[in-house]
Amino acid sequence: MRILNTKTTLGLGTVVGSALVASPALAGGLPQLDVTTFSSQVVWLLITFVALYVLMTKLALPRVGEVLEERQNKIDDNLAKAEELNAQAEAACTAYETSLSDARSKAQTAIREVKDSAAAEAAQRQSALNEKLQAQIASSEQAIGKARDEALSGIKDIATDVATSVVEKLLGDAPKVKSLSGAITAALKDRA
Repeated sequence: MRILNTKTTLGLGTVVGSALVASPALAGGLPQLDVTTFSSQVVWLLITFVALYVLMTKLALPRVGEVLEERQNKIDDNLAKAEELNAQAEAACTAYETSLSDARSKAQTAIREVKDSAAAEAAQRQSALNEKLQAQIASSEQAIGKARDEALSGIKDIATDVATSVVEKLLGDAPKVKSLSGAITAALKDRA
């Protein structure tokens, strides 16, 4: 692309400008500023303005108003539905939290009842076991005492027989059973 020099540009501008001035349409100046046609221009301006005003007020603006009103009603309806749904959600959340707290309190009550019943049952079993063990201990003590008494009575007889045979072998004479049994009884009392 070739760059035009300033002489060429000025020459083109002069040619175009002189051609416009020479045209017959523009020779008389601007037609809307012609004073002779002002009255007809004002009449047509008023007729056009009134016609456009009537068209706008009777046709276009009511439709635009209806659309705006319909849109506003739809927005209001949507806002009302949103508020209603929000209220329902809050009510559901409150009900959920209430049921959750009720369930927790019921669970804690049930756990406490189970613990209490388990503790009571354990205490009852412990008491029954203690009674059973005490009875077994008492019967064992009686059996031990009885066995000891039998063993001691058997020891006394055995000790008497042994002492009689020892004294008889040492002295050659059989001692008196009564005196020997008194000495053994005394010796056993000292040990007990």
